[in-house]
Amino acid sequence: MKTVLVTGGAGFLGSHLALRWKEENPNDKIISFDNLKRRGSELNISRLRSKSIEFFHGDIRIKEDLLALPKIDLILECSAEPSVMAGINSSPDYLIQTNLIGTLNCLELARRDRSDFVFFSTSRVYPIESLNQAEWKESETRFEWTDKQELSGVGPLGISESFPLDKPRSLYGSTKLASELIIQEYGDTYGLRTLINRCGVLTGPWQMGKIDQGVVVFWLASHIYKRSLKYFGYGGKGKQVRDLLHVEDLYSLLKLQLGNWDLSDGQTFNVGGGRKVSVSLLELTEICQRITGNKIEIDSVLEDRQADIRIYLSDCTKVKNTFGWQPKYDPETILKEIHVWIQENSLILANIL
Repeated sequence: MKTVLVTGGAGFLGSHLALRWKEENPNDKIISFDNLKRRGSELNISRLRSKSIEFFHGDIRIKEDLLALPKIDLILECSAEPSVMAGINSSPDYLIQTNLIGTLNCLELARRDRSDFVFFSTSRVYPIESLNQAEWKESETRFEWTDKQELSGVGPLGISESFPLDKPRSLYGSTKLASELIIQEYGDTYGLRTLINRCGVLTGPWQMGKIDQGVVVFWLASHIYKRSLKYFGYGGKGKQVRDLLHVEDLYSLLKLQLGNWDLSDGQTFNVGGGRKVSVSLLELTEICQRITGNKIEIDSVLEDRQADIRIYLSDCTKVKNTFGWQPKYDPETILKEIHVWIQENSLILANIL
């Protein structure tokens, strides 16, 4: 019997992990901890409480909120200001206080209780300029990385953990990378078991998608509600590529990792759908059209957006070789599941999505 703390526990990732953990470990005490800043997160409170998950309205920026909790055995650190645009056109204060100071406060709780610590980081720790300088080619529907590359850690399969980290990556990415470094130090200094997963584009039902975070849900919702869209940058063709990872595939991996701490402790893994579970915006549009039967207006904007990247794919070779894991959900299946969720919850979601 464990007490598990899920920070950001009313958010998309946190609520899913909390609910699935409780479903499979009914005797464990699960605490969902969230400040409810993101619109739509309040909808998850009743879902959590219906499964006997304790909800704690608190803020990881406030150390006293965390230290008021009972003894914790495992911390799943899912909280974040998730937008890569955060701090670019406004003050970075909330971003830094949440993503960096908040992580430090969570680590202090882990130090108090000698908790195991899992941090959900981001592919955005990799430098923007380097990602965009990688050799690429253009096909009919997407951009692709080529076989021959001058940079290490990049190829047709995607970006591996050995990709160089020596250039800027956005304020958002910097807060997550800085948190990774502090987590490694806490693990080494205080003998804590720690694990870092650098996630690509996570998606699935109950994600309150917006253009700067949760783009898959946002794109599908725009087709459902017949809202116009835009292809931004890189020629305005919609050929930018991302790999997708269904949140349930991440949960399946987490179970393997926590069941094998001898393989997980102190490790950092790239976790995403990889080349096989990837789409360009153009390909995403085609899937949305097939599922909804709606064709909407999509404008082209030629100018590149700040902090955008042409391609990101996760090379998950390390995590696959370590745990024998691979994602099961393909893009079409993911979008169909999200479509059903939106249709079944249209009354409560229309004003949010």
